[in-house]
Amino acid sequence: MAISDSSSSSAVSLPSNIMTSAQYQAQQSALAAAQSTSMGQGAFLTLFTTQLKNQDPTDPVKNEAFVAQLAQFSQLEATTAMETSLNNMSSSMSNDRLLGAASLIGKSVTVPNGPVTVTSTTVSQGTINLPAGADGVTLNVYDSTGALVKTQTYGAQQAGTMTLTWDGTDNSGNQVANGTYSYSVSAVSAGQTITPKVSTLATVQSVSTSGTTGAMMLNVGGGQSVDLSTVTNISQ
Repeated sequence: MAISDSSSSSAVSLPSNIMTSAQYQAQQSALAAAQSTSMGQGAFLTLFTTQLKNQDPTDPVKNEAFVAQLAQFSQLEATTAMETSLNNMSSSMSNDRLLGAASLIGKSVTVPNGPVTVTSTTVSQGTINLPAGADGVTLNVYDSTGALVKTQTYGAQQAGTMTLTWDGTDNSGNQVANGTYSYSVSAVSAGQTITPKVSTLATVQSVSTSGTTGAMMLNVGGGQSVDLSTVTNISQ
């Protein structure tokens, strides 16, 4: 009686739920790539090689597809490097702007609708723009509570910038207390009443960067901040 060797006549097949070594390596490479927040060059080449090893011999991926993948990876890597460089440049420029603006601390700048500071020796001046001139100008001075302190009238004014001066006294001629005040102006020009914006000189106390817009802000007296781009005059 002949005994046949079954192992020579039949192939051993693995159950469908068991992976081959190559399939397991491919899966681990894919998982590692998915868990990484960014794929480096080494990880990409590992995944690329695994893909070559495990492609279907009867339906291989065309060479052009691999070349395209390499080109896309190179482009992505270059774009990432460019983004990093631009971020570093932007940060450096922001620091330079902050250092430049710091040189304005202690100097006086024009602030639209800014505070009027009264001390024992000085009173902030103001300016208004009258493009068509004015037949008459009225200046009202208010204290921090909004109460009217002083009213001054001026005669006809030529077209251009007009300087407003106040001696720091109220309507009774008494010297007002040191503190923060405000100017309000009305003018008659070409038969119409206008309310030009008043700009005052205020001392820069500190500088900062806006957290929302990134604009450079000058912090002046009275707790007010002004965008550096709106400043039209700087003086000692």
